[in-house]
Amino acid sequence: MTDSSRRPLAVFDLDNTLADTAHRQRFLERKPRDWDAFFAAAPQDPPLAEGIALAVESARECEVVYLTGRPERCRSDTREWLDRHGLPQGRVYMRRDGDRRPARRTKLDILRRLGRDREVRVLVDDDELVCDDAEAAGFTVIRARWAEPSAPLRVAQEREGRT
Repeated sequence: MTDSSRRPLAVFDLDNTLADTAHRQRFLERKPRDWDAFFAAAPQDPPLAEGIALAVESARECEVVYLTGRPERCRSDTREWLDRHGLPQGRVYMRRDGDRRPARRTKLDILRRLGRDREVRVLVDDDELVCDDAEAAGFTVIRARWAEPSAPLRVAQEREGRT
């Protein structure tokens, strides 16, 4: 049962939804992938105007929360990035360090948990598999298609459980 006295949730992904990761894709194109460098470069991500505008607009009616496949060790950099780019204050849900499950599983688990006692008005995410599974589970989804898709990132999200 959901608590209708609290504002509904608008859930936003970060990478390629709010933050443009194109400049750091090169770290995923190597063998082996350089995950430390990939995440260390995240604070320099340019904002994606479409995603930022949607988050700010959503905050008028919803409580905005962030759901990312980034590992917990990136929390401080992530919070600073959100603040620096004027995003609404909100809780940040991150992957536990060492959790290598596919993004679609980790994110759907958290969405279901959030939806137990709150209305989840929308999920905004660029990962097609996350979006497909969320829609199949009954969530309303906006597919963030405003960033250039990245094959290495897609593999990382699904097969390697890294972001």
